[in-house]
Amino acid sequence: MRRSSSAGTAAGRGSGTSPHPDVAVVGGGIIGLVTAWRSAQRGLSTTVVDPEPGGGAARVAAGMLAAVTELHYGEEALLGLNLASSARYPDFAAELEEASGQEIGYRSCGTLAVALDADDRAHLRELHALQRRCGLDPQWLTGRECRRLEPMLSPSVRGGLRVDGDHQTDPRRLATALLLACERAGVAFRRAAAVSLTVADGRATGVTLDDGTGVGAGQTVLATGSWASRLEGVPPEVLPPVRPVKGQVLRLRMPSSSAYGPFLSRTVRAIVRGGHIYLVPRANGELVIGATSEELGWDTTVTAGGVYELLRDAHELTPGLTELPLTETSAGLRPASPDNAPLLGPTALPGLHLAAGHHRNGVLLTPVTGDAMGELLATGELPEQVRAFTPARFGAPGLGAPGLDAAEAAGAVPAREPPTDPASEPQERPA
Repeated sequence: MRRSSSAGTAAGRGSGTSPHPDVAVVGGGIIGLVTAWRSAQRGLSTTVVDPEPGGGAARVAAGMLAAVTELHYGEEALLGLNLASSARYPDFAAELEEASGQEIGYRSCGTLAVALDADDRAHLRELHALQRRCGLDPQWLTGRECRRLEPMLSPSVRGGLRVDGDHQTDPRRLATALLLACERAGVAFRRAAAVSLTVADGRATGVTLDDGTGVGAGQTVLATGSWASRLEGVPPEVLPPVRPVKGQVLRLRMPSSSAYGPFLSRTVRAIVRGGHIYLVPRANGELVIGATSEELGWDTTVTAGGVYELLRDAHELTPGLTELPLTETSAGLRPASPDNAPLLGPTALPGLHLAAGHHRNGVLLTPVTGDAMGELLATGELPEQVRAFTPARFGAPGLGAPGLDAAEAAGAVPAREPPTDPASEPQERPA
């Protein structure tokens, strides 16, 4: 990949409030913030454009770092990226906590995925077989063994998978820490909304804001999550194929202490009548339950049906849960791409880069996204590890052949293979 003519160099470049920064990052969610933080660390003057930085989907996400239990058919290349980012998390968490002075709630607690009836158990067995074909080896447990690990589980649990490498973090605390780390690294913030991309001489040159001012920049990164396809001024052939997928989430409060041990000691995921649900216990006593998956455009309404569905399935999984206080209901939008993988790297418009479309893996992919975008912005080179996930795979003019998904583009698999019985694959409610 060619070196960008506008890529900054570390020498002689500050990270302060430059009127014309090296980099403008449009979007102040966790993906935009980690991009800005890594950019500033590489010596590039960097500005984040967002009316409320630190918000976005991270305010709703559960924070599962589920490289293994989020594996789906046809996503083998994404699995490799997810595993790589998961492996970086301990060092990433330590570095970010030191840089920000804030903990991010990282817990290496593992995950237990369970099934509640014979059909659900068969589906989980299929997932286990796919995991093993991909070189993974989670441990299959009987229902009794699952309940030994988590005594609050229902006697109806028929079996499960113990995945010791799928951990968790707290996305709200992660966003706060990234915001503070950016500020300490000298990142500037324009607390306004970007309304259009500015283009001059066939090159992206920054953005115009809703207050009538603008931010000019040598390089512009579009990191606005589900809204990545809605910025005016972006040529139609460059607009990323990102759509919103609504997810409703509940938060409950677990008892602070119990003679019988914690309510849950690790993340628990379950297949309940073909649908998926997760329960994520935080160290601070919060229990996050999610999530619905709804193709409803930009709607973020919390509905009675969504709350009922989650509580019903969670109650079947852990009957004692209905005694816990319900402290919050919320809904957010996952930024989904056609192949559920992120779009990372340069577009067909010089000067414009994408960091979007992370779907259900945004929190998990935060470390690898920050590293990749920082390298690209500083050197013009995209790391080999993420080159299968550029916008080129969707056939943007001049950036590669159309019709390839990430796995095929990477050469990881010869073609997408369906499950043995496609009709039996459950409809996922992604994180």
